[in-house]
Amino acid sequence: MLASVHFRTLTSAREYRIMSDKFIVRLSEQTAAAHWGVGASLSFDSQGATVHLTQDETLKNIQKSARTLAQQGIAQVQLQGELWCTESQWAFYQGFVSPKQLTGVTFVENAKSDINELAALQSSATWARQMINGTAEDIYPESLAGKAAEFIQSLAPEHVSYQIIKGKALLEQQWIGIHEVGRGSERPPVLLELDYNPTGDVDAPVSAALVGKGITFDSGGYSIKPSEGMLGMKCDMGGAATVTAGLALAIQRGVKKRIKLFLCCAENLISGHAYKLGDILTYKNGTTVEIVNTDAEGRLVLADGLMAAGESGAELIIDAATLTGAALVAVGQEYNALFGLDKELVAEVQQFASEEFEAAWPLPLEKWHQNNCPSAYADTANSRAQKGGGFGGASNAAGFLSRFVPNEGKGWVHIDLAAAFQNNAGGQWGAGATTLGMRTVARTLAEKA
Repeated sequence: MLASVHFRTLTSAREYRIMSDKFIVRLSEQTAAAHWGVGASLSFDSQGATVHLTQDETLKNIQKSARTLAQQGIAQVQLQGELWCTESQWAFYQGFVSPKQLTGVTFVENAKSDINELAALQSSATWARQMINGTAEDIYPESLAGKAAEFIQSLAPEHVSYQIIKGKALLEQQWIGIHEVGRGSERPPVLLELDYNPTGDVDAPVSAALVGKGITFDSGGYSIKPSEGMLGMKCDMGGAATVTAGLALAIQRGVKKRIKLFLCCAENLISGHAYKLGDILTYKNGTTVEIVNTDAEGRLVLADGLMAAGESGAELIIDAATLTGAALVAVGQEYNALFGLDKELVAEVQQFASEEFEAAWPLPLEKWHQNNCPSAYADTANSRAQKGGGFGGASNAAGFLSRFVPNEGKGWVHIDLAAAFQNNAGGQWGAGATTLGMRTVARTLAEKA
């Protein structure tokens, strides 16, 4: 039965592509005819395909149907009909696109759809995918910072200014973590500080600050990763891409508060100049850190970004990072993990994520997590000298970050982006970046900035 259904699907799709440049896809509340299989989500006719709505996991099933069509080689789709709404169209788009195919879905404008919102989602997500899926040869620290600045500036040129602090200039301004992690590469590490100020007042308070981990390639340093673990590490700047895309979406949605963006960008490579196990870093706030694992580098660069965010005076600080494998073990690839000492804010961000149809789940963080990576030589180590950082690795990493935020963690939330990247294509997603987390950031800015 399955073989006959697959044959029917391929035959109809191929026949239709001969007749039209765009494949028509409709929604239906009716079940598919019996010959398509019991509970089939897709059926085909001479007009194109129909996605059949189900009672359970409707958006996920729409996304899976889009992935099925994309996997059959259909390149151009026209959504059609009055049943499509904003969220169902976006779910279809998310399933249809892949690293090789970032376009191809023409949205339908109807009473249930906000075409401007779909355009904003698509432009922000496309930029994030281009960055995360791009090669480390093309997306390196300075280019990532420059591309992020250009993208945000293109959306509001009269309201955006920025500076890129590069190489030894990081040491002059005491951004020790970014410099140390990136000094092993011939391409210098950088800190992007971008100021989006639509208020017209140069002295306006900063309402929110975003901090993103921008490790454009992570070899693990001297704590080197195995080859299979290193292959996808061009994605380790997913945090930087996510907060940038989140800010872009918030701007397009009309946010009018002053927001600063800090991207902490470096390549974590091995050379005679690379940082080493046993090194001790002294941060701008006086905290000393012993390096016990050079592959726990993300928290080292984020520490600088969080201190810079604190210096801005922002009452809301959001950081995002592809930070720990421990978060993946805890919540899988379907959820992002949330951390914060401000429990009320964490609960609000979880609700915002849900309302934006992005799954997020809080994991434990208490003040005592700061002491879970002890050092005999410094105030703290950057991890534990155990595989994966030992038990509770994601919480311990968040505890490390909490040493560098102001106001005892009030107004700060950390997003560990477990759901941001898929190593391989599956039934719901193409390979590569998912953009999950982007909408959560944008919504939090709209509600809390």
